[in-house]
Parts: sequence; structure tokens; C-alpha cells
Amino acid sequence: MTTKQADFHFEEGETILIDKPVDWTSFDVVNFIRSLIKRFHQIHKLKVGHAGTLDPLATGLLLICTGKMTKQIQHFQDQSKVYTGTFRLGETTPSYDKETEVDGQFPTAHITAEMLEKARQQFLGVQKQLPPIYSAVKVDGKRAFKYAREQKEVKLASREVDIHDFQIDAKNFPEIAFSVHCSKGTYIRSLAFDFGKALESGAYLTSLRRTHIGDFSVENAVTPEAYKAILISTSTLEKEE
Repeated sequence: MTTKQADFHFEEGETILIDKPVDWTSFDVVNFIRSLIKRFHQIHKLKVGHAGTLDPLATGLLLICTGKMTKQIQHFQDQSKVYTGTFRLGETTPSYDKETEVDGQFPTAHITAEMLEKARQQFLGVQKQLPPIYSAVKVDGKRAFKYAREQKEVKLASREVDIHDFQIDAKNFPEIAFSVHCSKGTYIRSLAFDFGKALESGAYLTSLRRTHIGDFSVENAVTPEAYKAILISTSTLEKEE
């Protein structure tokens, strides 16, 4: 079911397609949707969850599941994803994105079109990837980003990911526009960092948007505020008032 339908069955289960704004956490969206359903449809006890975290600085498709559809969350999380965005070559940050300040600067004058293409091809297919230290990966029961914020060293285990397609556009060099079709568990921030290393330089993620999860597309999603308007328009409570 898409968010444009007016006949809701939240307890039986809905899959809501949200276009997450920048600076919202995935849990912000879950809490917002839960509160809307409670307020405008008078359902006070309801399971609500999301299928695949997006970082606060990222935008795009977030699947919100309610009721019995929460049992399908793992299935949705296992689907491949498509992202678009930009890398900044010649600089790095501890978080591999704009969450933290630049901590390293590297040359870019040596980078040629041939090097870019060779690096692009290097990241196609099945490979091992190391998650960013600023991530939600658990180490000894504690999130890695908490160690990072405490400036404590921690060793993360690499994981196997599969990059089905990776396209780049260097017309605004040293900014690189990209699109990536990848398996679950792929960190695009790590891809940015590793891409910079492959070019004997550095890189970090400057923007990220998720456009697809499996067969779901952000083209069919709505913003949280737009979804609020939908729930208000279908609320008998509001109409009676």
C-alpha cells in the first residue's frame, strides 16, 4: 500500500513510503508517524518500525511499517538499495561525511579520467568493506559511534557487500556525483572514503539520497508533513470537530 491511499488498516499492517528530510533521524520519522496515527486515528497501542536506517544528513526513501507488517521489516531490509549523491575529493573527515570537520587534506591534481574509471571499476562486485567508526555497528554491546565520540579506539570487523552498479560523474571535479546500486549493509560513507584512498587522495560524502529499496521507489513517497495532511483528511475525529 502507498501513502496516497485513504483506506488505512494500521493494525492489520501498512507499509508507508516516506521521503525523509535532512536532519531527521529514522526514529524521528517513526515517532512522528506513530504520534499522528494515535492522534488522528485514535490507535493508542500500535507497533511501528522502519526498514533500513538513513543517517540524519541523508534524505530519501524510508519504509515505515505498522501493525502486522512489522514482521516484514527484515525482508525489506534484505532488499538491495539505490543511492545517489556526491563525494568531495581531496579531503577527509572522521565520520566520512559532513557530520564532523575536515581532518585531512590531500592532492587531487594527479587524478586523471583514467584513474577515476579504474577506481570506479574496482568497487564493482562482491567485496569486503569496513564500516565507519561513526556508525551504529555494535562492539561489545556498545554502538561504535559512541566510542568515536569518546575518542576511543575500537576495531571493527569488515563485512561482505555487493555493489551491483556504481556510476560517477566528474564534471564538477573535485566533487564527484554518483549513483550506487548495492546490497544491504553497504555503507556509502565507507565507499566514499575507500574511493579517495584508491585514487591516492582522500574523499568524504557530501550528500546522500536513497531512491529505491527493492521495488519501492522514492517517487511514490511523501514527506512527513504531507503524510500528516493525508491523515488529517481521512480522520473522522477532525471532521467531527
